[in-house]
Amino acid sequence: MQLTPKSWSDIKQYAEIGSEVVALISKVNGRFGDAAWTPIRYVNRSYSRTVLAGIYRAADVAMTTPLRDGMNLGAKEFLAAQDPDDPGVLMLSQFAGAAVELDEALIVNPHETDAVAAALKRALEMPRAERRERHTPMLAHLLKNDIKRWSRSYTSTLVARRNGRSLLGVMRHLLKPLPSQTPSAAFGSLEAR
Repeated sequence: MQLTPKSWSDIKQYAEIGSEVVALISKVNGRFGDAAWTPIRYVNRSYSRTVLAGIYRAADVAMTTPLRDGMNLGAKEFLAAQDPDDPGVLMLSQFAGAAVELDEALIVNPHETDAVAAALKRALEMPRAERRERHTPMLAHLLKNDIKRWSRSYTSTLVARRNGRSLLGVMRHLLKPLPSQTPSAAFGSLEAR
């Protein structure tokens, strides 16, 4: 399933890429699909947080493979939505901002299609024990570095830059441990959405 929210559809370049993606998906589906099965389900619309959490939780693998990107909240939401006892596998582009902090994901170069295919195969065949070993530290990282910590870091950096202060003092302040949290406290209860 390819979920593509329409958030950037008014930008010409995104519309052109969207048309190219639809054409490629149609080609793949035409070649490999049949009346009872479609290889790629392409959904070009937004979903509520509740529905997205359910889709993420049901997914065996999430591929976040941008050529350049920032926070990759979808990848983080995928991790938070997983059943810790039987989690899915996260694949991340090495060019995704989250790849630096979520290094237990399967990191790929999206330009290397054979390597991406091999990583996808590995993800789909990964034993449960390894999936848990990878998911546990990434979820712990997300719980430690939640939106409150990010906000504190961001505003402290802005203030330090404005005041011409060294970032070393700011970083010492930011690295203070935060109280531990559960996934629902850090990201909101999935059941409540």
